[in-house]
Amino acid sequence: MIQTDHVVYSIDNANILEGISLHVPKGALVGILGPNGSGKSTLLKCIYRVLKPTSGAIFLDGTELSHISPKEAAQKLAVVAQHNFSNFDFTVEEVVLMGRSPYKKALERNTQRDTAIVRESLERVGMENFSKRSFLTLSGGEQQRVILARALAQQTPCLVLDEPTNHLDIKYQLQLMDLIHALDQTVFMALHDLNIAAMYCDKLYVVKKGQLVGEGSPKSLLTPSFIREVYEIDADVMETSTGQLHVLYHPAH
Repeated sequence: MIQTDHVVYSIDNANILEGISLHVPKGALVGILGPNGSGKSTLLKCIYRVLKPTSGAIFLDGTELSHISPKEAAQKLAVVAQHNFSNFDFTVEEVVLMGRSPYKKALERNTQRDTAIVRESLERVGMENFSKRSFLTLSGGEQQRVILARALAQQTPCLVLDEPTNHLDIKYQLQLMDLIHALDQTVFMALHDLNIAAMYCDKLYVVKKGQLVGEGSPKSLLTPSFIREVYEIDADVMETSTGQLHVLYHPAH
């Protein structure tokens, strides 16, 4: 379970986040939406401790995050960030093995179990044949799948993802989201694709200019008027024969 309580994040006296309170229940798949620059990634960075909130509190399974050691937090929460830069030439297998580090003592070697978990994680994202390849030689989409495999190898009850379908073509977007949807984990993710959000999320939160402006199920939240209010575009929202929502955008001209 992830919970934020009136989280504020400020830079030079300007609020990037203005009192965000939300709740991600155990086992739920919850998305956060909003225009570029709305504060989605900033909130996620506060949750996975890259940034420290100016005020407010973040709770993981009922315990305030500031009271949890980084190692313990890494055993509870895995992250797939939006940008994954590396200046070192690791193999794919080595990158995924990093997901096992929260369970290691200093200088402790990898075990056969670690290797088996890494192999299974790569198989789940369809990258098992790339294990000996250099991570730096992969495409952006391939790197994204490897980073998800690293998070899966971490075997945490909670998973935070920042635009996980970025750089992926439609086939791998759907494969990745099917995989995420099937996980027995609490998932909180930032998304920019409203159709992906409607297809897979149990609940949505929407932020704009650092403020929480909406929350609810995809069906209750994603209406033409609300999309217009948040994204300043016109759209039709229809329900398919299978009961799924589909958002159709109108061109500006």
